[in-house]
Formats: sequence, structure tokens, C-alpha cells
Amino acid sequence: MDSSGDAPTLAALAWLGSSEEPAIRYLTRRELLEDRDGAAAAADAAQLLEGPKARALLAGQQPDGGFGVHPYRKWTGAHWRLVSLVELAAPAGEPRLQAAASTVLDWLTSRPHRRRVQVIDGLTRRCASQEGNALAVACRLGMAADPRAELLARSLVAGQWPDGGWNCDPRASGRRSSFHESLPPAWGLHEYWLATGATWAQAAAARAAELFLSHRLYRPLSDGEVIDRRWLALHYPPYWHYEVLQALLILSRLARPATRAPPRRWSCCGAAGPTAAGSPAAAGGVHPAAGRGRARSRWSTGGGRAQPAADPQRAAGPQSRRLSGTLPARRRPRLGSALGRCNRLRQRAGMPAAEPEQDVGAPLVTDLQPPVAHQPGQRPLPHIAVAAQPLA
Repeated sequence: MDSSGDAPTLAALAWLGSSEEPAIRYLTRRELLEDRDGAAAAADAAQLLEGPKARALLAGQQPDGGFGVHPYRKWTGAHWRLVSLVELAAPAGEPRLQAAASTVLDWLTSRPHRRRVQVIDGLTRRCASQEGNALAVACRLGMAADPRAELLARSLVAGQWPDGGWNCDPRASGRRSSFHESLPPAWGLHEYWLATGATWAQAAAARAAELFLSHRLYRPLSDGEVIDRRWLALHYPPYWHYEVLQALLILSRLARPATRAPPRRWSCCGAAGPTAAGSPAAAGGVHPAAGRGRARSRWSTGGGRAQPAADPQRAAGPQSRRLSGTLPARRRPRLGSALGRCNRLRQRAGMPAAEPEQDVGAPLVTDLQPPVAHQPGQRPLPHIAVAAQPLA
């Protein structure tokens, strides 16, 4: 999507830049125009929590940091509000946000909650999207050093399935993870690595990325059909529901090198957000799975289980560009380029360029291997067709 002389693109950028939400204006400048240090971006950054969406998400906060309901109450609990606030570039170190995050960490690390996690046939059945989102939020808010955050990260790695994902279904065979439950943990473990340098977390996130890439995000290994057409419907917020655009967003984050500056990302906030009461307002309507139970996923690949190994090393690579009237072609935002960066994720994680596809009917691998152990003789994964299409 080249913005040079592209009237629809320039119109979209102008529309985003005129939003009443400071966070949307700031993310537009930072992520699409690469203006992190300009005066206008700095002015918006100073007002990130003053916009109507941010104020609605913080409305009703109680003295204990919560919002008068269980942290996971759909969709008004602290857990969900914080995910949206973090996507709106909420600043790290904000006391109100850290107090809310503390209530979420208390819940997820409590003995009653952890006792309910089942282990069946040697595989942990946990709603890992809860822990993955909470871990990402804690890291973005400057709480990665909290022992509760480390407990979430280590428990996620310990409960990772052989195919690189996670699943909460007690009936699942063990060969197929849930895409719904696997995307947020990949994000959370990546954020934990960025914040702490824990390479065992990075390796686990990279293995989860392989699960999605091997399926080209939405296709089974056995044929070219779409696994679930609801995954192709774009909504905001996605919450824990899997969809292609959210997968591309998370994988693009995993593909970026570590940076000492706050992680750069593209928020899919658009013009939608919570109402004053904190209820969801989806860009394409109410999410098709909202209000129903978690969908059981049958899709995965084979592989080895991740084993933690502490080795904190990080690389820095700050990037910034000034705001200009148009976006040069070499800086144009493309979904396809995000996937291309994802394919280079393997090399940074010490893995080969691609991983051989395996049939979902293959026997479960029980000989556990290190997180980045893969077989030679691999062929490149086909490009995801949907990723190459520009957003309308």
C-alpha cells in the first residue's frame, strides 16, 4: 500500500490523524508515519489517557485497583480493560493501570486458580489466553520484574503443548492446540523476553509462531480449505478470539528485534472501542463468538515441548522517522511485509528458515526436544494470500 499519490491511503491517514482519541493519533504517527519524536506525537503521547476511549476504560475504577467485578468479568473486568488500554499505547508506570494489573496478577497466581488447572495425559489444560494477555499487559506497564509475572511466564512455558500451542479443552487428544488459546501466550512471552531478556521465553514464543506459520494462519495441513471462516472476519477488540489480522499483528511484533525504546506496534483500534459502560463496540459488529463458550479447536502440528533455559541477552535497534506529508514507498505499511518479517523470526531464534509441514493425523511426538530443535531438509512455507491484500 503505497501512500505516494495514493488518495485513499492519504485520506485514511488524514482520518486517523484527526481522531478525537490522542492514542489513535499518536499510533498513526508512530506506526504508520514513523514519527516517534515529533512535537505533535509528543503532545498526543502526553494525553494518551485523556481520550474518550481511554476514559471509558478507566471509568469506575475502585480503590483496590479493580472495577467492582471479577478481573475476568466479560467484558468489563480489569483484564479486558487493560488489554485495550495497552493497545491504545497506555504509558508504563501509570499507577492506576499498575493497580488494576495487580488485581489480575493476584487472580491468576492465586492458589485456587492454579489448583483448577488440569493435567490430562501429561498435557496441561489451561486457558492460556488469560495468562498470555495478562503477561503482555504486565510487561507493557513496567511490571515484568514482578514475581507474579515471572510465575505466569514460566507456567506458560511449562504447559506448552508439543505442537507449540496451548489448549484448555480436557477432551483434546493432545495433537491439536487451540488457536484461540495460543496467540495471546505468544505475545505475552515475547513481551516478557523484551522486558527481561529471558531467551527461554523468546524460544517458546517462536515455537508458537511456527504453529501459525505452518498453517499459513488459517489453513489445515491436509488441504487448502479455511479452518474456520470466522477467523477471516475482522473485529475490534478481538478479546481472546482468533482472527487473521490479529495473528498478523502479533507475529509482526515477534518478528521485530528487541529495542530499548517502548516496543513499536500497529494498533488496530480504528474508530471502534468500548462504550461509556465499557461494553465492546466492534468495527464489524459484535464478535461472532462473543457471549458463547470457547470454541474447541482441532488444529495443530507435531513437534517438541519447550524447556526453559535462562540466558538473558538482548539487542537494541532504535528506529524513528520524522512525520511528512506522504509516506515514501519504502516505508509503506503492508500486511504482506509483516508476514515476511515473521518468516525471518526463525533465523533470529536460531532455527532454520522453514519447518516441514506435518499432517494433523501424524502420531504425537513423545520424545521431547529443545525448543528450537527442527529437522533439516525443509521447504519454504507458501505466502499467505490474505496478507498480501491491502486494507480497504
